[in-house]
Amino acid sequence: MVFAMCFSLVLISILAAYNWPFALFSLVVFIGLGYILYRAEQSFRKDFTEYVLTLSHRTKGASQIALDQMPVGMVLYDRKGRMEWHNPFVKEMTGRDSLIGSPMSEVFPDLETEEGTIRKLQMGKRFFEVIHHRKERLYFFRDITRLKELEKQYNQEQTIIGYLHLDNYDEAGTGLDEQERTQLLSNVLGAITRWAQEHDISLRQFDSDKFFMVLRRESLDELIQNRFDILDVVRDMTRQNKIPITLSIGLAALRTSTVEQAHAAEASLDIALARGGDQAAVQDGERVLFFGGKTNAIEKRTRVRARVISHALSNLIRDSDQVLIMGHDQPDMDAVGAAIGVLRAVRMADRKGSIIIKDSNPSIEALMEVIAEHEVLDGAFISPERALQQMGENTLLVLVDTHKPSMTIEPRLVEKCNRVVVIDHHRRGEEFVKDPVLVYLEPYASSTCELVTELLEYQEQLSIDNLEATALLAGIVVDTKSFAFRSGSRTFEAASFLRRHGADLAMVQTLLKEDFNRFVKRAEIVKDTEVVYDKVAVAVGEEEERYDQLVIAQAADTLLNMKGISASFVIGLREDGKVAISARSQGEISVQLIMEALGGGGHLTNAAVQFEEGTPQEARQRLLEVLRENFEEGGDTE
Repeated sequence: MVFAMCFSLVLISILAAYNWPFALFSLVVFIGLGYILYRAEQSFRKDFTEYVLTLSHRTKGASQIALDQMPVGMVLYDRKGRMEWHNPFVKEMTGRDSLIGSPMSEVFPDLETEEGTIRKLQMGKRFFEVIHHRKERLYFFRDITRLKELEKQYNQEQTIIGYLHLDNYDEAGTGLDEQERTQLLSNVLGAITRWAQEHDISLRQFDSDKFFMVLRRESLDELIQNRFDILDVVRDMTRQNKIPITLSIGLAALRTSTVEQAHAAEASLDIALARGGDQAAVQDGERVLFFGGKTNAIEKRTRVRARVISHALSNLIRDSDQVLIMGHDQPDMDAVGAAIGVLRAVRMADRKGSIIIKDSNPSIEALMEVIAEHEVLDGAFISPERALQQMGENTLLVLVDTHKPSMTIEPRLVEKCNRVVVIDHHRRGEEFVKDPVLVYLEPYASSTCELVTELLEYQEQLSIDNLEATALLAGIVVDTKSFAFRSGSRTFEAASFLRRHGADLAMVQTLLKEDFNRFVKRAEIVKDTEVVYDKVAVAVGEEEERYDQLVIAQAADTLLNMKGISASFVIGLREDGKVAISARSQGEISVQLIMEALGGGGHLTNAAVQFEEGTPQEARQRLLEVLRENFEEGGDTE
């Protein structure tokens, strides 16, 4: 504009040289226009200044209103951690009138967070998301209560799929006439139907002993809280029968497709049945939860199944270049005896076989000394390192007396081998071998040696050495406590078979003789036993003393023989640095469930757990806490 005015003045000057009156008129017009433009600019500047001042005032007011009304709390604090300023949301959030000067730790306990991190805070029934800016000494609080409610509603409405199985359905009617059998099943089905209606469960029967279940997460939470009390109802209802009816339930709570969830529910039911039935298995995300399992399993395995497994094992052995046989860490007589039995099957198939063992221990020391003088078995034992070197693509790995990779002598062998066979008599736990080619897991059996003996019975042209038969029989004797516990008709049949094939009873007794020093150590553990809940014995070894696993187990057996004791737990520091708990029961209390709560496993009457870290006294506190939960808060042990 300045350039235009200057240019106009130049033109007026030139015009004055030729026509001064017209130039004078142009100058007057120019001055008038300049004045008008000046006034317009002044007015514009005044209006703009007023607009800016008004906008600044409005912005400041809006900011204050935002601080007062926005649904986000803001707190500034000083270097001493005292509140300097907060917006009204914080006052409403805390329900306190005076907050300025109050310590942050008093108003918001345990609020300390890292720079920029987000954490959750609960105050009463409300939930908040907290962001901390340490440099500005500033906290932001966002109310996420509604979000939490929606999340809870979403979770509660999650669809859960499951299966329910009537255990012993065919056997329960044995000895009953048609009317009594019908009445029994009617009572059981009536109880199940009422239970389903009470917990809003859709139940549909698709086989004589199987039901399909659909329920919401809210109903599953109720079942978990009640610890699946329908298991107790049905068991108590049919307790007077020669063979009671029990239930097995498998459920899957997964955020996957319906087909995958159905497969997971079926797998959960298989786990419950593999653990002996009379229990519920719930796959909740990555975890598998177990409820029930208070009774001994009813023996259901048949000769047909043993024969089929025996032939399948023979085929797998023949299709392999070599067979490696491995038991659990710190192997006992049952694990070594079963391994020797499987080795016999391998050699009958004319294949190379080896038994993996790391170190001897007192429970098998006598047997290993005899084996060292045996011309055939002496060279059959190899170290885990050598086994890893020998393993090839066509190697078959047979696990005996365990199904948990983490409990084996060398877990890397399980990971590396793609052909794994599992032969075990323990109730199946959450951890299991991934994709085994053959599984013979029978919790009804007394021992793994009993299962292996049955498999050997169906081998063609069986030729078994006296020491091999003796080792198998010794494994059975140890796990049954000389046929006093968990001994069925099949147990005695297996023992009879081994006796006919040269098992030496005198040698069994020699192998099981107790060392005097070990007897003294066991007595030292037992002498300081405490009895809790009037029938549970708990003994703890010396804090710095190291015990072998056999001493700990024998101490538990000794305590169980005491009058008035229904269950015993012995805790001791093992020679490998692990803290071990051996648990025994007469059947009234499920020590398996107690040990599983601590990360171990086993049977209803015989279970154990090992801790990598901690002291015996710390293990005792953990055990007592689990016992308290089960006895005082109503668990599944009884």
